[in-house]
Amino acid sequence: MIRFFLVIFLIIFSHQVLASDSKNIINHLQKTNNLTFNFIQSVGEKREQGKCVIKYPKKILCKYDNFNKKTIVSNGKSLVIKNNNYYIYPLEKTALSLLLDKEYLISKLNKLKPKELDKKYLNYKILENNNEINIFFDKKNFNLVGWQIEDIYQNLSITFISSVRINQIISDKIFELPKKDD
Repeated sequence: MIRFFLVIFLIIFSHQVLASDSKNIINHLQKTNNLTFNFIQSVGEKREQGKCVIKYPKKILCKYDNFNKKTIVSNGKSLVIKNNNYYIYPLEKTALSLLLDKEYLISKLNKLKPKELDKKYLNYKILENNNEINIFFDKKNFNLVGWQIEDIYQNLSITFISSVRINQIISDKIFELPKKDD
């Protein structure tokens, strides 16, 4: 009988701890206007790295450290991928659109139960419009530490981020879409 009550207590306590962690992540995200970070991205066997800036809502600039200086930019409406070629997409047609929408993320995090990973991270799985996004947060500082999405070509893309800094002074000019021949 004591074991039964102990198990029930541990289950209730662990749900309360995860709920508290979720609330802390949401509070941290509400205070976040922008993020700058380093990243490592894996798509299949291909691995790339670089630096990114996210400014809510829906703006991103990523510069890759590869030989062709790949760049990804969103001005909140369109997404441009520029390397040897130039591709432009409506941002709303990508899973990245959901990830870059802070209010959307907060509304989802309020409803979802996280899964704890290695007692260091919390994982939330978001399913929306045929998109599955796994988003990961650090349990200590509540920072975003990565995500897993299908990219615009339906490849599984896993992004780990580090050296996260929040609320830096950032000019909106960096989110202007590059021209095809820039």
